[in-house]
Amino acid sequence: MEKRRYKNTDMEISLLGLGCMRLPKLDPEKDEIDYAKAQEIVDYAYAHGINYFDTAYRYHGGDSELFVGQALKKYPRESFYLATKLPIWMAETPEDVERIFNDQLARCQVEYFDFYLCHSQNSANFDKIVKFGAYDFLKKMKAEGKIRHLGFSFHDKPEVLQRIVDTYEWDFAQIQLNYLDWEMQDAKAQYEILEKAGIPVIIMEPVRGGFLAAPGAEAEAKLGAAAPDRSVASWAIRYAATLPGVMTVLSGMSNMEQIADNVATMTGFAPLSEAEYALLDDVVNNCLKKDFVPCTGCRYCMDCPFGVDIPKMFATYNNYALTKNAERFLKAYHEAPESERVHNCQQCGACMEQCPQHIQIPEKLKMIGELVEKLSK
Repeated sequence: MEKRRYKNTDMEISLLGLGCMRLPKLDPEKDEIDYAKAQEIVDYAYAHGINYFDTAYRYHGGDSELFVGQALKKYPRESFYLATKLPIWMAETPEDVERIFNDQLARCQVEYFDFYLCHSQNSANFDKIVKFGAYDFLKKMKAEGKIRHLGFSFHDKPEVLQRIVDTYEWDFAQIQLNYLDWEMQDAKAQYEILEKAGIPVIIMEPVRGGFLAAPGAEAEAKLGAAAPDRSVASWAIRYAATLPGVMTVLSGMSNMEQIADNVATMTGFAPLSEAEYALLDDVVNNCLKKDFVPCTGCRYCMDCPFGVDIPKMFATYNNYALTKNAERFLKAYHEAPESERVHNCQQCGACMEQCPQHIQIPEKLKMIGELVEKLSK
């Protein structure tokens, strides 16, 4: 497993990290983790050199931290790096910050976190970090040895990132970066801000919630022809890992096939060549012609007060945007329970408050409903 040294220390972080937001589930429609299958993934990761494990307070409806604490208990604490995150939006008072932090230590069955993040920072969430004095509390926890490295994950515009970088001192930062979002979400500017500040970068959503593992028949054919022995997803993983300022690339691996493929990609890692960059530029241009919704399936928008399964509706639509197969789209749409379909949306906008991609969700759901009506005729 390829490793990169953290700053000027002897810490060697695996270039591939295990993201614990998309672990195997007992029921695809629910958050509950299949502990047996998820343990297999953790064990495979550890055995193949992955030493960075990333979870969060609300992943899998709160089950992820509990699972990770149990799954890693069998291994020496000093042999892996554990990261979790503070959901500041769930804190109603400054005291809630300390309560959540202590709850996380108990859930994960550890005495300290190697990497601790202020979760999903945008303008509003960062205002709350400042208002509640959360950074000062976390610095205190760092001084006490309960946090080894303090950082944040980010979902907003570059100017907001610059404000966060300028306001406090950070050990690392986590951003969404992949070959599609390099320009579409201005990941390039975000990466450059962090690189200039000397802040190590952790990459999330390198495969964009699985979208870049299947970006459409035309793109897949081109990538397959260029590298018949590599998966389509491996191109996205290598793109993120090629950047020199990247410490680790997180992948939310849901089955053994995915983790075996990603481990193979990061073992004897080969950075992208100029010709490969050019090919990915061609793939991006092809993807941008598709009228897809930039949803990663993170489910931060859920639960909808009116029952709409927003990520499922967007995934169903995006398959249509790539294939233009109306029959398959309508079949998949009507296979969803009636209570989860787009017509139940009341345009309340509650979902948009937590969407990391800043999608105009009610507007997009309305568009899908109109498409269903049109194609049904």
